[in-house]
Amino acid sequence: MNSFIGIDPGSSSGGMAIVGASLEAHGLPETERDIYDMLMSFKARGVAYALIEDVHSMPEQGVSSSFKFGRSYGFLRGILTASGIPFGQIAPQTWQKIQSCRTHGDKNVSKARAQQLFPGLKITHKTADALLIADTARILYLNSHPDEWKEHEEERSAEGVPAQAALPMEEVHA
Repeated sequence: MNSFIGIDPGSSSGGMAIVGASLEAHGLPETERDIYDMLMSFKARGVAYALIEDVHSMPEQGVSSSFKFGRSYGFLRGILTASGIPFGQIAPQTWQKIQSCRTHGDKNVSKARAQQLFPGLKITHKTADALLIADTARILYLNSHPDEWKEHEEERSAEGVPAQAALPMEEVHA
């Protein structure tokens, strides 16, 4: 079974998660080397695809905060590229629509949804979005590889994880 990575690049509230053959979520480590080591440990588990949240600075952020945030986002994209893991980026509104949890800025909405989908994990505000982004990566990847969908869902069912229907691609991009 393949695994899928989700990355929420927030510098103070960000996280990284892996779903599929492995299930794990963490807040983003504080150093670049620790982030790299975590990504490489995830890669070693057979990652098919990763998604990073496509984010932008916000008007209320100061110049220093915006620069730090952009630097972190660029670093994360760079290590994904260097690692050879296929990845894409996804707008928050898109993954929230796929996961049926439009947050409108309320992190408790995504935390509650992640707790529903991953009841065996301790979910925090740092890990909730990353888990849902990783699960969105799984859904999008399997939608584009329908031959793998049935096998993947059979493995999830054997592990006691509820099946999820594939989304029509027009719903994903709406």
